[in-house]
Amino acid sequence: ANRGPQDWFTGEVWINPVASGDQPSRLSLGSVHFTPGARTAWHTHSIGQTLYVTEGEGLVQARGEAVISIRPGDVVNVAGGEWHWHGAAPRHLMTHLALSLGDTEWGDHVTDAEYTGEG
Repeated sequence: ANRGPQDWFTGEVWINPVASGDQPSRLSLGSVHFTPGARTAWHTHSIGQTLYVTEGEGLVQARGEAVISIRPGDVVNVAGGEWHWHGAAPRHLMTHLALSLGDTEWGDHVTDAEYTGEG
């Protein structure tokens, strides 16, 4: 497992690469483990992303939308170009498989107010 870069994540996050496509494919699949309260920064994928929660409890939000709780078996489909974040709930670990397509653009870190749905 590789520690998630601090530029991309808040809190402790571990990434296990599972697969990546050969060029020209820009596909990657990883198992991402979030400690309680850990989360991604705002980001977008040029083609899209699919998340499949395998354990724990997490949160996901698309910019301008409500924060949504996610649990094992939940699938989240993120459209290409949609700014979003995802991570563990405050008192829970969370692991998901992340299938990302295209290039990823990273933005600002998610504030505590955004994380709790108050911002």
